[in-house]
Amino acid sequence: MLNNIQPAPIAGVATVDCTPFKDARGQFARLFCADILAPVFQNRAIVQINHSVTTAQGALRGLHYQRPPAAEGKLIRCLRGRVFDVAVDLRRNSPTFLCHFAVELSADAMNAIFIPEGCAHGFQTLEPGCELLYLHSAPYTPACEGAVRWDDPALNIAWPLPITDISDRDRNHPLLTADFEGLSL
Repeated sequence: MLNNIQPAPIAGVATVDCTPFKDARGQFARLFCADILAPVFQNRAIVQINHSVTTAQGALRGLHYQRPPAAEGKLIRCLRGRVFDVAVDLRRNSPTFLCHFAVELSADAMNAIFIPEGCAHGFQTLEPGCELLYLHSAPYTPACEGAVRWDDPALNIAWPLPITDISDRDRNHPLLTADFEGLSL
């Protein structure tokens, strides 16, 4: 079941491990439980659930976020394959402003990451055919959408594989400028 919630070096970001119940029939796992995840999910409601499928190994998606008033927390789990998952702190006045935290999520490990409001999210597939499940605390709001470029030198993210596939949109987000003050939540 859900166990071992580990805080990351970025405030509010946490990893969640899951130990499934296994028997001769297969296995059963609880992927979300508000009571158990209360330390990280707190009083956030789940208002949207998304499922992504990324076919190519080395593909990259992100780094995306939503600005207030539609800032969102999200719990991300890998249902198939393995991904290098990244959270970037964009919160103004945060002690970890512009720092990132990365974790490998995999279907085999059944782990997840929680990313709070004010942090950008992106991932790179480590094998072909990866599927992610996202539980969001706010609905997607195009007017509040923002992004940080995946290769921004200010972030210094060491993606583990060469980038094999990325959308034109993600490839062309602007770099952060010296006057970027972050998000005020």
